[in-house]
Amino acid sequence: MRSRQSLARLQQPWQSSHALLLLPVVFIIAITLVDIHSPTSIHLGPALVIAPALTASFAGPRTTAFVGALAVAAQIFIAVFHGGLTTTNHVVQIITITVLSVVIVIYSALRDRHREQLAQVRSVAEAAQHVLLWPLPEAIGPLKVACMYLAAEDEAQIGGDLYAATRTENAVRVMIGDVRGKGLSAIGEAALLLGAFREASHRQANLPELAATLEQSVARYLADFEPPEEAGERFATSLLVEIPDHDPITRMTSCGHPPPLLLSAGHVVTIPSLHPAPPMGIGATEPDAYTLDVFSFEPGDTLLLYTDGVIEARNSGGRFYPLTERVAHWTEVGPEALLQHIRRDLLAHTGGRLDDDAALIALRRTTSVHRGRHHERVIHADGFRHRPGAEDS
Repeated sequence: MRSRQSLARLQQPWQSSHALLLLPVVFIIAITLVDIHSPTSIHLGPALVIAPALTASFAGPRTTAFVGALAVAAQIFIAVFHGGLTTTNHVVQIITITVLSVVIVIYSALRDRHREQLAQVRSVAEAAQHVLLWPLPEAIGPLKVACMYLAAEDEAQIGGDLYAATRTENAVRVMIGDVRGKGLSAIGEAALLLGAFREASHRQANLPELAATLEQSVARYLADFEPPEEAGERFATSLLVEIPDHDPITRMTSCGHPPPLLLSAGHVVTIPSLHPAPPMGIGATEPDAYTLDVFSFEPGDTLLLYTDGVIEARNSGGRFYPLTERVAHWTEVGPEALLQHIRRDLLAHTGGRLDDDAALIALRRTTSVHRGRHHERVIHADGFRHRPGAEDS
């Protein structure tokens, strides 16, 4: 069954191309017949050049050259039966159609070469995406996971936005970030942050220490590679979250990044950081400079992380994409379905094209948790009641 479907898919482009080829051939035949039966003062031969020009729009240089040769042959045929082959007018027409057909064939060959180069660029970009942005697993620890990356540049599959997740002993740590700039120019800094996060996540005891380690890595990178004319202008926002396996909470450290959304049955809550740190690259390198926020994350809840390319996407009227308002309609769906809804809605809002890269991660807690003593201040999603030293019974 699959082999038949594959054969059918291969035959469709071939059949379509050969069906279209009938158009220029019929056009050549029609022009030839009409010109032969027209008065000698009427010359329709120059219109034959339309045939190879039309062929170049759907076929390669070889097929275009074949149609061009037919057009030249048709012009010679017209000249023989419509005034004589040696007349000055017909000689000029034959030379003109020949030259124009050659030019069209050259254009077709250059276009195909450009397409091959573009395909190679896209292949390299896709490879870079798989190397840098490792696909997140569908399930990790107590979470169901989905992620999405939308690139603003047509030839690039990855730019300045980044995300990663890793499993620690009793928790899952996730990072989402946005390097200043977009496109391929931001890949170096994105790669640095991703590598530093994957390594340091297993060595640092808490998120403030992890954030300080990442800041040190960024500072070293900028000291070595930041152009003098961009001094102080290169930075990256980031959001670090830690989701314990057995506590219904999430710990968060924000470095200038947009706040996540917490989706539960029927409503959406924005989880702001009480004391966000500056973006990485312009912040401090000591753990004391970073704060830890803790909020409730119950089974069945979904945590949505995103970059500013989502909420700063504008429609034709200049209106920002209302993410919180839109996701309120999809609080009951799973992570993968949620991101697909957002993708379709976001592209519809912007007319199909983004001005900046956008990344999203949806995390849903699926397993039951053991409620125990919490020594952090917990931000409850329902009303944001702050309770220092809370105990859950």
